[in-house]
Amino acid sequence: MTKLLLIDGNAIMHRAFHAIPPLTTPDQEPINAVYGFVSILLNVIQNLKPTHITVCFDEKEKTFRNEILPAYQSQRPPTHDDLISQFDKAREFLVVAGIPIYSKSGFEADDAIGTIADQSKMDEVVIITGDRDILQLVNDKKNIKLFMPVGGLSNGKIYGEKETIERMGVMPALIPDLKGLIGDPSDNYKGVAGIGPVTATKLLNEFGSVDGIYENIDKVNVKVRDKLISGKKDAQMSHKLATIIKDVPIKIDFTQMDKWNLGSNEVLKLFQEFGFKTLSQRIISVNKKIEEEKQGALF
Repeated sequence: MTKLLLIDGNAIMHRAFHAIPPLTTPDQEPINAVYGFVSILLNVIQNLKPTHITVCFDEKEKTFRNEILPAYQSQRPPTHDDLISQFDKAREFLVVAGIPIYSKSGFEADDAIGTIADQSKMDEVVIITGDRDILQLVNDKKNIKLFMPVGGLSNGKIYGEKETIERMGVMPALIPDLKGLIGDPSDNYKGVAGIGPVTATKLLNEFGSVDGIYENIDKVNVKVRDKLISGKKDAQMSHKLATIIKDVPIKIDFTQMDKWNLGSNEVLKLFQEFGFKTLSQRIISVNKKIEEEKQGALF
């Protein structure tokens, strides 16, 4: 059975940076986010036992969403300098560990994840992220799940369609429609003024989508109808902003996603440069168990 771990590099690096106290390399460079990133990676490898792994990152350039809405994400505080400096180190680790990296200028990591998940022929895909927006990619028929760390870095929860509906109130595919109606303050788009989660969920469960709501606008309660009519352009724009793209023009090579080797000499040498004494021992132990499990599977 093939299982792909599809990791949201930016989301996990941000989570790790805020979860791990400040750490520095022997050269006094910040390294806590990389430490946390590797820790999460080791946890999910041990618990989920993937055959394939890849990581997606954001690029520095603005995306097509900024062209739709120039103020998109503009209210977010700037990324801390001590975190920015660690992304290259995380990429360096992934390269020596043989884990492919995907990103594309003009798109977010979410879009690269959506594209890879959609094109995957693996028996199972598990997306690793702290971003609930990616729940829209959960799909039981395609066996696409989401693993979201909770309560720090060591624990997490798997989301299939059932768990997604329990959390969001709608099917995964309708999350962009939900956000189209209620907006998303964290991304700085407003949705339809006066429409909250309860009303939005009720409308979507009745009419099936934002388009379905507007196609049946005469059937909607008058007070709600007036809000929807006034906010139609905002709803359509917000829906577009919230929708993860699944056709990013990236060349995906799934054959390289099973070449990872956590216990390589290059990884251990890099960890020495980073000052990762405990993680070095841990990664050797995890790699040994992986090799033993592979051998056991052959007999």
